[in-house]
Amino acid sequence: MNLGELAKGLRAGDRRALARAITLIESGRADHRAQALDLLARLGPQGGALRIGLSGTPGVGKSSFIESFGTMLTGQGHRVAVLAVDPSSSRSGGSILGDKTRMERLARDPKAFIRPSPSQAQMGGVARRTREVIQLCEAAGFDLVIVETVGVGQSEVMVAGMTDLFTLLLAPAGGDELQGVKRGIMEMADLILVNKADGDLKAAAIRTCADYAGALRLLRRRPQDPEGFPKALTVSALAGEGLQAAWEAMEDLAEGRRASGALTAQRAEQARGWFEEEVRQGLLARLERDAGLKARLAALGAEVAAGRASPSAAAAEVLAQLD
Repeated sequence: MNLGELAKGLRAGDRRALARAITLIESGRADHRAQALDLLARLGPQGGALRIGLSGTPGVGKSSFIESFGTMLTGQGHRVAVLAVDPSSSRSGGSILGDKTRMERLARDPKAFIRPSPSQAQMGGVARRTREVIQLCEAAGFDLVIVETVGVGQSEVMVAGMTDLFTLLLAPAGGDELQGVKRGIMEMADLILVNKADGDLKAAAIRTCADYAGALRLLRRRPQDPEGFPKALTVSALAGEGLQAAWEAMEDLAEGRRASGALTAQRAEQARGWFEEEVRQGLLARLERDAGLKARLAALGAEVAAGRASPSAAAAEVLAQLD
């Protein structure tokens, strides 16, 4: 593979070059990993795009929202990349990767790029290389990168560590809707969007939005954020209503964080966390490659499973061999 030509194609915004580069980044082969690091070095530092994290419960309409929202933004001249992380089976390792089929209109938009990627059983459902894929999308000239995560749970922690804004998409609920959302997720969300605010569900969506707005007022506001954040709004992916207001809220928050220096500090902290995670993953990979340690790991795992050794003591023995 000619990395120089690939980097040149990426900078020119070539979608095929971007797809090839992402495939290289996501490969688990050692030689491909070396080439991927070389490619990233050739491209140099990025960071020009607004990175938006999006999560929500299954069935809330994430794909429909992204298609309507993304189409609106491309119509305004933006270039939008969507990284949709699908869950991988813990048994077979396979993923459905059906997001493109759920976003047919946006997938055909020349100003948009959709890349479904398997989570590869990564904790939180966010692919390990998603951070690097964001860099590739920025190098290709996309000014907005949306990272759609799997479900609700640990995913939020992972996506918050690689994006600038975190948006939680929810559906209208019939009652006790606040009980279904953990406080930690509420504290993490910069913007809560109640989808399906149309037809018979519109009144319920407005009530749900008011409930969340009230709950958000009880949480401590980040001092660097503009007044009124975090906030809750209603949207309808089907009717296209509320999308512009949601985008203006995202812009206001991003601009406020840029002006205060909070966005720069946030990205610096994210980079530090990324480095530490890469070190941890690298250490685990070394354990897997060392035949002696791998055999010892298997033996100790059997001892732990049989109840003849505690997990903590067995782990301490493995770590002691690394000294």
